[in-house]
Amino acid sequence: MTVSRTTPAPPASPPPSRTFDVERVRADFPILARQIHGRPLIYLDNAATTQKPRAVLDAIDRYYTTHNANVHRGVHTLSQEATEAYEGARATVAHFLHAPDARNIVFTRGATEAINLVAQTYGRTHVRARDQILITHMEHHSNIVPWQMLAAQTGAELVVAPIDDRGELIVEAFAKLVTTRTRLAAFTHVSNALGTVNPVRELAALVHDVGAAVLVDGAQAIAHKPIDVAALDCDFYVFSGHKAYGPTGIGALYGRGELLEAMPPWQGGGDMIKSVSFAGTTYNDVPHRFEAGTPDIAGAIGLAAALDYLQALGLEAVAAHESCLLGHAADVLRDVPGLRLVGEPRHRTGAISFTLGDVHPHDVGTVLDRLGIAVRAGHHCAQPVMDRFGLPATVRASVAAYNTVGEIDALAAGLRRVAEMFKA
Repeated sequence: MTVSRTTPAPPASPPPSRTFDVERVRADFPILARQIHGRPLIYLDNAATTQKPRAVLDAIDRYYTTHNANVHRGVHTLSQEATEAYEGARATVAHFLHAPDARNIVFTRGATEAINLVAQTYGRTHVRARDQILITHMEHHSNIVPWQMLAAQTGAELVVAPIDDRGELIVEAFAKLVTTRTRLAAFTHVSNALGTVNPVRELAALVHDVGAAVLVDGAQAIAHKPIDVAALDCDFYVFSGHKAYGPTGIGALYGRGELLEAMPPWQGGGDMIKSVSFAGTTYNDVPHRFEAGTPDIAGAIGLAAALDYLQALGLEAVAAHESCLLGHAADVLRDVPGLRLVGEPRHRTGAISFTLGDVHPHDVGTVLDRLGIAVRAGHHCAQPVMDRFGLPATVRASVAAYNTVGEIDALAAGLRRVAEMFKA
């Protein structure tokens, strides 16, 4: 059996309608029929993980019930079918990101593993003592800690670009921190704590001017806006499937072909080899060189189904719907007594963060849960962002294609109830 290594032409997707039919979308998600404490579930914790449409659940079930076998090298029918589905999923991811070839895509357990892979392969071979690794103050811990580890291993310096009171990156300060000592810059496409959208292409151009590489953390962008890695001009782009209506435990790394080809493997064993002897090992071709052991086959298939689902909805239509939700949220939340929005970026997607007077965010989240409303309360794995605003934690409401204006109004009403409960 021959498995295509190039991205096939995608199936035609229906054009987005002029009016986004959110009720039709909601019908695709079985969990939204649940009740929590006797109330209809209002799920506004999508930045942590999204719910899964029936198309994804069915794709995973279909693999396990009809095609389950290990991939690559098997000569029997089930193995060939599983391999076709797994490699087809790789092609689907490549198409979704507008990558030039399926070989640019490495399956990982998620964005975190993808960042660590780049740090321990590209980073270990390109970063030396006194070099600089540039990140920003709005990063998720997963885009901080791997670079701290690399800096400690190599003697490099970790440099942090500041953000302003709106929660936006200060581009002029970022530009000044890009020097001939910069070897790699890693920054988020969209802040998980604030919803800020970064000007990726502008930042990439600054970094490329000194010959350094660019990694973009796309975990919070992947489900909210069209992604074109060529247009963004990034060298690496990472994301997690579970934040894009796909399964947990699966994600992907996009890498420029010439960079992946030059990178050594990270983990050993399984499908990352061509041949092994006690005298030495010959490593497999890209991308399999970076996929040691049996992969998450069902996860990759489920991820492809999720991306196909998003494509069918229309990314532009989803983005417009969510933009309306967040704009409405900013308006109605401002009217809640004692509520303070944390970060008010001019370009926002996905999430909005706030505090409510002196009420601890965990208490806010607990009361809202009793009302059937799921939000996130804490530091959101972005403690430096919390420190920047002088806060231990915030409440974060994050939206998806299936959320409604009525749910945003219910959130505001619930917050008024919390404010009344904790009134001195």
